[in-house]
Amino acid sequence: MRVLGFMTGTSLDAVDMAVLETDGVSIQAFGPAGERKLSDATRDVVLEATRQALGLERGASEPAIFQHTAAMVAEEHFAAAETFLMENGLSWPDIDLIGMHGQTVFHERPRDGVPGRTIQLGDGVMLARLTGRPVAFDFRSADVAAGGEGAPLAPIYHLARAKASGLSAPLAVLNIGGVANVTFWSGEEDLVAFDTGPGNGMIDLVVQAHGAGRFDDGGKYASVGRADEGVMSALLTHPYFRARPPKSLDRYDFSLEPLAGLKLEDAAATLVAFMAEGIKRAFEAIGQTPTEVIVCGGGRHNPEIMKALVARLPMPVRTAEDHGWRGDSIEAEAFAFLAARTFHGLPISFPGTTGVAGPMLGGRIVRP
Repeated sequence: MRVLGFMTGTSLDAVDMAVLETDGVSIQAFGPAGERKLSDATRDVVLEATRQALGLERGASEPAIFQHTAAMVAEEHFAAAETFLMENGLSWPDIDLIGMHGQTVFHERPRDGVPGRTIQLGDGVMLARLTGRPVAFDFRSADVAAGGEGAPLAPIYHLARAKASGLSAPLAVLNIGGVANVTFWSGEEDLVAFDTGPGNGMIDLVVQAHGAGRFDDGGKYASVGRADEGVMSALLTHPYFRARPPKSLDRYDFSLEPLAGLKLEDAAATLVAFMAEGIKRAFEAIGQTPTEVIVCGGGRHNPEIMKALVARLPMPVRTAEDHGWRGDSIEAEAFAFLAARTFHGLPISFPGTTGVAGPMLGGRIVRP
């Protein structure tokens, strides 16, 4: 099948798009990939939906803004793909299936026997109607309902991508988005995956709080700051780091309060060091050392993050591009792959990746 995958991350930066030819087991061909920046209007509405989601009591009625946001997200995806397909000589009849992750506005991991909650907004029915193509979406709900973490979901794609590149185990793939997560492949189909801690999300929020932009572009603030060891130690006392994997995070699970007394540059440097230390501890929790770690996601564009990883990790640290991967498109590719798996009735989450009791089907498909 030729599948168009969409991903919009918690950075609220862009709609990422990628086309794969796949049966959901292996990758036959890589089609084009690209992005379109989110409009300010959509970003503002998503931020307000997120604010309301964070205050949503369990069992409370869904706020009206959710439906409005879901429609805006679908329209934004459609507009982005219209241009993307045209620029690459494709049209909607060339696409067999669409995979849409949707915009995460809330994620809460299960704890003490209470199931988790996760909310991704994106109107799959509207997108199917606009495009005339079947749409797979709502990939996380079934896993959460079964007691799983609902995240991360990309590990089965990381395995397929590694095999398509002829790579062998033991191998790790590290994605640094708003939250950072790792996939560890020890051999055969054996995967362990979990969120390691905050990724770019906390840095973005600090930069925005100082009115200094939306993110630390190129690590310009962190590069001239000094990490505060006391603040980093305080951040590392968070109970998340004592929890055993599989485990997952929301980008708002960690407070910025410990950073309040730091100037922007020192806060950014502290958060880079904190992120890298969380990733180091994640590999210690796995208890095995991969031959290398392949870094994808927006974090790899920050030289300070890459330097911190090289300094702390005992294995070689490589970027996605070092293996010919499209590092900004891995998650869009992943949801194209997951859409194909959903279409073919194949599991998308596993005991070692989300903590479910057995391999889980996931996602829903709507047709125009």
